[in-house]
Amino acid sequence: MAKFTTWDGLELNYTVWEGEGVPVVLQHGVVADTNANWMSVGVVAALQRAGHHVISLDARGHGRSEKPHDAARYSWRAMADDVRALYDHLGLDRVAQVGYSMGGIVSLLVATADKRVERLVVGGIGCGVVDCGGIDWRVIESGDIVTAMTADPAEIVPNARMFRILADALGVDREAIAMVATGLNEAPIESLSDITVPALVLAGDADPFAAEPERLAAALPDARCVVVPGDHLAAVADPGFSAALVEFLK
Repeated sequence: MAKFTTWDGLELNYTVWEGEGVPVVLQHGVVADTNANWMSVGVVAALQRAGHHVISLDARGHGRSEKPHDAARYSWRAMADDVRALYDHLGLDRVAQVGYSMGGIVSLLVATADKRVERLVVGGIGCGVVDCGGIDWRVIESGDIVTAMTADPAEIVPNARMFRILADALGVDREAIAMVATGLNEAPIESLSDITVPALVLAGDADPFAAEPERLAAALPDARCVVVPGDHLAAVADPGFSAALVEFLK
């Protein structure tokens, strides 16, 4: 693990596993972190076995990164700029960018703006990107996640309950996550046509947040879709998720 100071002065944590070839940069989902989203479910291990050089960033407000209790410090663009700042910090000129859920939206923004991205993998998102410009707010609203972090569990809507369960299991700073959700209440994706690099869309067959992932893949100029068993939390742990990721990055 290491830390660097990003573009607006926050200190962010990242982890590097040495390997060969184009670095694979991982960005996790909301509430989660490097360990919960990538290490504990076997994704990092699968990439290591394939010989990849792997880098994972703890997003602002998450993991071992700084967690300001100020919604103004959180936005989709800020998180995308953090990923690009990490590229700069490490002197990366070629990357394969991988993101899940929140990290999937962030990765789409990075790939739109940064020519260093040569391959793109997004998981845990689907047609909401096409229809809503980002997270599928027809399934969950940012306010639902705020409530999940701050209210009595009995007041949490079903689709947000998993985020409270995950937050309590990981012992996260729930106030910081509430500020993250407050800041991420916009629809940042205006167009996908500029993402011309080869892309892979990965989704669980029971994930309400990644409905119709084939429509997202079809909206990207050069993408394909793989569906694995599982809901939003379980899909990334399915062996088929890591296998599809590794196969795509060959």
